Amino acid sequence: MNQGSIDFPALVLTATVWAYWIAVGAMVLRARRRTRDLAGLVPQQALERRMWLVWVPLVGAWMTLPWLAQTRARAPWAIPPSVWDLPSYGLLRWFAAVVAVACLVLTAKCWMRMGTDWRMAVSEDQKSPLITDGLFARVRHPIYALSILLMLMTAIIVPTPLMIAIAAVHICLMVLKARNEERHLLKMHGDDYARYLRQTGRFVPRLSVKAA
Repeated sequence: MNQGSIDFPALVLTATVWAYWIAVGAMVLRARRRTRDLAGLVPQQALERRMWLVWVPLVGAWMTLPWLAQTRARAPWAIPPSVWDLPSYGLLRWFAAVVAVACLVLTAKCWMRMGTDWRMAVSEDQKSPLITDGLFARVRHPIYALSILLMLMTAIIVPTPLMIAIAAVHICLMVLKARNEERHLLKMHGDDYARYLRQTGRFVPRLSVKAA
């Protein structure tokens, strides 16, 4: 890309990521006003508190690095010049930007479906209803799946070593958090959740549904 030109895919991505996390912040504040708790922002579980120590700076880096890639001309912030020589990389970045926006839209649908039951962390003292319709009908964690996809699109548009490392850590955290929530929900909902486990995939739909 020529120096001084606008990197539109990166600009779209930056706006999308910021909109995502601003929306999360708004939901936390709304829940705080309604229930006087932090909607799971401060986890109860020791495991999730340890995860949060990694996740909070990770989110900050996720919001910052795409912007730095547009405003800095040197490593480690700038996009490596060599990637521009890859065939059709420019088109791939535009595709990734469109997918990123789609991830935000679909995530917003999941947030709206969850409504007041949305939380950022496991709540040991509240039993939330089991949601099994909409995007949750075939995938147990559509919000996490879309978050992983959004992060992958970020790494395509901004393929710096730092961004790729953050993407890898983020995906590991998503897997760990999803498994932790599944253990919690199995304990809370028993056979109903066990049946739901057999019928759905964690991040992608099952090709075949296991018999009950």
